[in-house]
Amino acid sequence: MSVEGIWDLSMSTPIGRITAVAEFRREDGVLVGTAHGAGEEVPLGDVVLDGDRLTWRQAITKPVRLNLVFDVTVDGDSLAGSSKAGRLPASKVSGERRAPRAGGRAD
Repeated sequence: MSVEGIWDLSMSTPIGRITAVAEFRREDGVLVGTAHGAGEEVPLGDVVLDGDRLTWRQAITKPVRLNLVFDVTVDGDSLAGSSKAGRLPASKVSGERRAPRAGGRAD
């Protein structure tokens, strides 16, 4: 299963709904990514796809400084799962992959 592409993410957190965009791609055969949201762009770390389970880590500074761990299940062009920040309660995560534009790019 491929997760490469641009994904629109929505997270239900204790401080409200937060949206972000994640991009996954392969570089030298390794799955990597970046996330954009709240006016910042951050690299994704430890990106692992195991069957339909996708996990990654990212550090954000807005709206507050947090180290997040994502654990989602991919089903075609949608995903669902959770994001966890330390001892805080897990937040529900959902997402949809953007359809590729003409020329093969999804942005």
